[in-house]
Amino acid sequence: DGCLMEGVSQEAIGLAGRQELSKLIVLWDDNNITIDGTVDLADRTDQIQRFKASGWHVQKIDGHDPEAIDTALMAAKKANKPSMIACKTHIALGSSAQDTSKGHGALTDPQLIADTKKVYGWSADEFEIPASIKSAWEDIGQRGATDRQEWEERLSSVSSNKQNEFHRVFAGKIPKKLTSVIRTFKKQMSENPQKVATRKSSEMVLNAINPIMPETVGGSADLSGSNNTRSKDMDVFDTVTRHGRYIHWGVREHGMAAAMNGMALHGGIRPYGGTFMCFTDYARPAMRLAALMKVPTVFVMTHDSIGLGEDGPTHQPVEHLAISRSTPNTHVFRPADTIETAEAWEIALSSNHTPTVLALSRQGLPAVRTIHKSANLSERGAYVLADSEDKRQVILIATGSEVSLALEARTALQAEGIGTRVVSMPCMELFAEQDPSYRKRVLPGGASVRIGIEAGVRQGWDRWLLGERGREAKSDFIGMSGFGASAPANTLFEHFGITTQAIIERVKALL
Repeated sequence: DGCLMEGVSQEAIGLAGRQELSKLIVLWDDNNITIDGTVDLADRTDQIQRFKASGWHVQKIDGHDPEAIDTALMAAKKANKPSMIACKTHIALGSSAQDTSKGHGALTDPQLIADTKKVYGWSADEFEIPASIKSAWEDIGQRGATDRQEWEERLSSVSSNKQNEFHRVFAGKIPKKLTSVIRTFKKQMSENPQKVATRKSSEMVLNAINPIMPETVGGSADLSGSNNTRSKDMDVFDTVTRHGRYIHWGVREHGMAAAMNGMALHGGIRPYGGTFMCFTDYARPAMRLAALMKVPTVFVMTHDSIGLGEDGPTHQPVEHLAISRSTPNTHVFRPADTIETAEAWEIALSSNHTPTVLALSRQGLPAVRTIHKSANLSERGAYVLADSEDKRQVILIATGSEVSLALEARTALQAEGIGTRVVSMPCMELFAEQDPSYRKRVLPGGASVRIGIEAGVRQGWDRWLLGERGREAKSDFIGMSGFGASAPANTLFEHFGITTQAIIERVKALL
């Protein structure tokens, strides 16, 4: 009862009904009890009509009658739509806590347990499984043996190439071609640098990746044209196109993220889905569970800062990078250009136990990687993008759209004889995993000024500004300290002081 009050339940119910997901059967334990008391304390929804309204096959049975349950399941399997079986039950049946909220977990009183066992006619000791029950379970467990054997015979009958591909996909391994495809793509981009939004960069990468990875399934929460998540080769998944690999999730961020986790847990599928970065607020419970369950779901989050412009502070994420970065076992990438975006995708699709958040810009960003490197530089989380030409006095650390600002500031500072290093840090989590010697090479100690630059809040940055040999008197952060505003992107960056000139002035003040 309580689960059906959660908003995500309606997202799932509506989507399953629309897509006619006939393999889905939901048994509703209709006991009219929640933790606080009876359901009518908080809800009066007619759940049967609710499911019917969303296009489900619905049945109502006695949830304590095994034959009724069996009959209902058989009928559900024959239905050409998702099925809900409303099972009317009594919580804590046979105990003194029956039909009360105590039935949820307060059944620890020895006398209550003894009385309940007496009602059930249960005489076995604690943790003892009677032989007759154990034998029945073992017989049930054998039912699938023949089906399994027949399936293995069918698999062995196909070509070795198809068998190898099947095992590759279910093992979560990337195809051998992926590395060479990414390298070729990067070389093309470095030779023909373009100013594009990294959400567009992502689409360009997907157009190269998806044709060689048939296991990818993309989608968007009603923002396909903005998230750029559909590649040219992808057909839409629908009732008459089950082969399609692109899902229109509708405005269902939580449902999308939760379903993608289920797809990743099933195996054989690499799911990714997009929405605006600010709407990670809606997807957050499932994003956290992806990290907790160690599944490699990819969350494509575009419009990653005040750079989205006129939609204003309701849509401008400022704290969301920090929220995702604070989540254990999560890789958050904020690429600076198309090449870093390609490297981020390669890492995300190579992961088997860690979800990825791709924070991508709405606005066009200039290319910052114009010299081809075969190595995946983003793989180490941060790297020296441009080093000082004179004695190093300044280290500028930036991510995403602010990396180009750091490079512009470096050019101006170098012209004045102020040696400046620019570090691009697309993924803090991966940089933190590097050995101390590498981190020290990228962020050495000494008297250098150290400034972090990102159009988000400071939280999470102090490790790199004050730790890792940094000094508080010589460090600062240029970014956001509050919410954004509604205006063109350039106006907003000027208003909030995230500019090349602001970086230069802050460097000189600290020097």
